[in-house]
Amino acid sequence: MADRHNRDIDRARAPLPEPLPVPTVDSHAHLEIVTDAAFDSQEVADVIAEAKSVNVDRILQVGYSAEQSKWCVQAAEKWSTSVLAAVALHPNEAPVVADLEADLKIIEELAQHPRVRAIGETGLDYFRTPPELRKRQQDSFKWHIELAKKTKKALVIHDRDSHDDVLSVLLEVGAPEKVVFHCFSGDVAMAKLCIERGYILSFAGTLTFKNAPELRAAVKHVPADQLLVETDSPFLAPSPHRGAGNTPAQIANIVRAMAVERDQDLAELATELSVNAERIFGSFAP
Repeated sequence: MADRHNRDIDRARAPLPEPLPVPTVDSHAHLEIVTDAAFDSQEVADVIAEAKSVNVDRILQVGYSAEQSKWCVQAAEKWSTSVLAAVALHPNEAPVVADLEADLKIIEELAQHPRVRAIGETGLDYFRTPPELRKRQQDSFKWHIELAKKTKKALVIHDRDSHDDVLSVLLEVGAPEKVVFHCFSGDVAMAKLCIERGYILSFAGTLTFKNAPELRAAVKHVPADQLLVETDSPFLAPSPHRGAGNTPAQIANIVRAMAVERDQDLAELATELSVNAERIFGSFAP
């Protein structure tokens, strides 16, 4: 993952969008990759301030490795009115780490922190993981599901080229009360199945891409209380800035696109997304 991350932090950032009429939440970001800086740095402070300037005033900082999950917790402690944390081993990390058990022990310890409100991002990724490593990835996913249930925290799922197996594992192990499909990438049929099972669908800048009509069709079907929005920054900057560096401020552009697709008032949608995020992850207040 490191090589991919290093390429993204070198990109010029997308320009700040017009502010939203009411505050809302970025439900999935990687601030340490956006800034390539320490959790308490001025660079992180500036990204948070830029997001607030366009009415994106809360951010879920999401984990993908043991060490980076520690960064997430430190950031949530430092920026205690703006940032909450999720911790996990990413499905691309789990099959290749030197000592899986040691890293999972770190995640389990971090998960007890009061500002850790989700276990993620975990899941399956068959795009980058060869078949011979998928059993290890699946076992890690099952472990994270059990941790989410044990800690009564939301499960944040990364699902790439693995829809059927992700859904099957959730049924096999038993899903936690709150399941979030991060950067939802399925079609209408999958969206309807997830909705039926009570899962939360989170849409990113991919919603705005010209080659993603299935996402725009899917977002129309999601009930108001099963919907989230995210940047997955620094990745997936929304159109018309696709290819630029993404930041939490770009939530404003994604919510505008979502409002158009759902034929919904912008302020009403932003408010619903904010309410959903706090229902799923809890209050951001210290």
